[in-house]
Amino acid sequence: MIAREMDLLDDLAFRGLIHQQTNPDGLRAHLRQPRALYCGFDPTKDSLTIGNLVPLLLLRRFQQAGHRPVVIVGGGTGMIGDPSGKDAERQLLSVEQIKKNVAGQRLIFERLLDFDGPHGASLLDNADWLVPLGYLEVLRDVGKYFSINMMIQKDSVRDRLHHREQGISYTEFSYMLLQAYDFLHLFEQHGVTLQVCGSDQWGNVVSGIDLIRRKQQAEAFGLTAPLVTKADGGKFGKTESGAIWLTADRSSPYAFYQFWLSTPDADVLKFLKIFSFYSHDELRELSAGHEASPGARTAHRALAEHMTKLLHGESGLEQAKNASAALFSGDIGALPRETLEELFLTAPSVQLPKARLAGDGISAIDFLVDVGVVKSKREARELLGTSAIMISARKADAETRVTADWLLFGEIALIRRGKKTWHVARFE
Repeated sequence: MIAREMDLLDDLAFRGLIHQQTNPDGLRAHLRQPRALYCGFDPTKDSLTIGNLVPLLLLRRFQQAGHRPVVIVGGGTGMIGDPSGKDAERQLLSVEQIKKNVAGQRLIFERLLDFDGPHGASLLDNADWLVPLGYLEVLRDVGKYFSINMMIQKDSVRDRLHHREQGISYTEFSYMLLQAYDFLHLFEQHGVTLQVCGSDQWGNVVSGIDLIRRKQQAEAFGLTAPLVTKADGGKFGKTESGAIWLTADRSSPYAFYQFWLSTPDADVLKFLKIFSFYSHDELRELSAGHEASPGARTAHRALAEHMTKLLHGESGLEQAKNASAALFSGDIGALPRETLEELFLTAPSVQLPKARLAGDGISAIDFLVDVGVVKSKREARELLGTSAIMISARKADAETRVTADWLLFGEIALIRRGKKTWHVARFE
């Protein structure tokens, strides 16, 4: 669904995905032929967050335009830690932990990029060429091309130097040498001529390009995307429950879907441009519909469905939509247990002895009081009399008696009061 009405760089500009370029005219001419480009990812966790999506999807956009993406996982640089955007020294990870993290991230790259065909992506670990390097070799073949005066002017270094209580170690200070060497190695061994990344990496990009120019008397290119911000100034990708991740073991398809569905009205059209692969005509149509009837939330659903399908496939999207529909209707009986646990993780919960449900069970009136749904039996009778209570997806009235048969998975009762208020009762 990539737009064909303009070339790749014009498409990226239309979507607001270009922040900085080295030699824009030269890059445009360079991209008239298929090229190899790369982006690096830090293996500090066994997954990536939604904040990593922009550069990752840049690789996908370039691949769809006929170029060959190279994904670099920083197994080597991850042993050092990038000081960019950090106000303190990172905790160094073990080699074993880095390998585990790299394996986890691989699943994301294989989901979003095509590793077959004429433009098939490559996945490389910079530990393969950085670990064998000797210290003297780095100083001789790389370090001599870097001026200390230039290095301390980089934002990532200067900010730390100006805060004496934080400082910066020689280890992190040397990070830009290693990343610059990455670009040189990829240029020499894999024909990579372009690096893409977020704007916070601009200094490292320029260092690599400069090293290639000095060592090979050749030109390479860099392109950065702006860091995504929200209209209200809040940080993109953060929720009350924490970061949104790109793998289902950390953020379920439902949580991922709900994140996009909850996009503020002021941001939804911007996010559709930045993250989706809708064509320009489709984007204009969604924009017109949103402007005409923002309450219909057509743009929000398009964004949520598109992104969830992209990251989690058809089955993940179906799971997310089923969970959303069940939560809205109250018909949660057929949902998987792990989905139920996630949906009601923050709902008020009580623990009760299962013996209370023995025999003919407990009256719904007493049950609502015990669980804390109501404060009195009188209030319980009123709610039950107006059909305002559902217990485990079943209607309850004042004559209902709750038995073990009402439990989901043999131990959970979910009580909905009205349309949106839920309580959880767990029975041992």
